[in-house]
Amino acid sequence: MKALGGSILSVRTDVSKQGDVEKLARRAFDAFGQVHLLFNNAGDAAGGPPWEAAWNDWEWVIGVNLWGVIYGVKVFTPLMLAQNTECHIVNTSSTAGLVAGGFSAPYAVTKHAVVALSESLYFTLQQRNSRIKVSVLCPGLVRTNIADTERNRSAELRNEPTPTSPERQAGLAAFKAALEASMPPGQVADAVFNAIRKAQFYILPDPGWMEAIQLRTDALLRMENPKSPAPLIVKLVSQPRVQDEMSRS
Repeated sequence: MKALGGSILSVRTDVSKQGDVEKLARRAFDAFGQVHLLFNNAGDAAGGPPWEAAWNDWEWVIGVNLWGVIYGVKVFTPLMLAQNTECHIVNTSSTAGLVAGGFSAPYAVTKHAVVALSESLYFTLQQRNSRIKVSVLCPGLVRTNIADTERNRSAELRNEPTPTSPERQAGLAAFKAALEASMPPGQVADAVFNAIRKAQFYILPDPGWMEAIQLRTDALLRMENPKSPAPLIVKLVSQPRVQDEMSRS
């Protein structure tokens, strides 16, 4: 970054805590004077069916995935409005925020909520002729450490250790293998910055998920009961999505 003439400020932040996000904002504005790009990107995954997910899973996932975005929006937006400069807010949801169901109820609930929050923010700022633009990022599988997200869970929200069944171990191994063959983060970043340049609201870096999204939309428009996207998702995650970044234009 220094070689490119920039500088970095690192602030340890628990986005599920309002005070931490407020401290982050103070440090950022003290260091740089203004903030032009805000990425509400923190996320974790835990839980299972609605009645089986532990209370701690619900609280942890909602705290990071949803309250983290709410705090980011509520703390930074007034400060960015006061700048009266061209700005952009990108909230990270997921394709899980656009399709029916999901392997984790807490995760799906928060990701749908982030889409709704982002749409509300978009329309409100548009009505006020604000210079702040908004996007919601809905990636599919990305080669990240989300399978090891438990390392970031706060001590007070950890579940009691329980034996891991062979089925769960196999499922976790398959999920990690799918992540290893998924889209590299740099490809997602390219899609995000292209969308910022075009002031594009919905960002879906992997068009392969459109069929699963269409399944939910069509059922809703026809007033039909939800259809499970599981077969489509299994097909998607079983196909390597990696693209050699050097071959991309």
